Amino acid sequence: MPNVKSAKKRVKTNERRQVRNSAARSQFRTALKKVNKALESEDAQGVEAALPGALRLIGRSSRKGIIHRNKAARQESRLVRKVNALKAGKTE
Repeated sequence: MPNVKSAKKRVKTNERRQVRNSAARSQFRTALKKVNKALESEDAQGVEAALPGALRLIGRSSRKGIIHRNKAARQESRLVRKVNALKAGKTE
């Protein structure tokens, strides 16, 4: 347990940030799961509905430092690539 006043404050702020970050990380993961579930079931309308929100959350998570920017770019790239493959498969 910290003894110095500033260290005690850091403990409190770290706990607040941990709660906020874990909630944001959970939203991020849930959005990815929604898109992936729609992709697995080949539900084009579900994908179209879920993709913009997921991309928005990926970008926000990256800007807020919840995930690394390279991870965000990789996640976006993979999602869009899967969606485009689904669209290409549907049109053929």
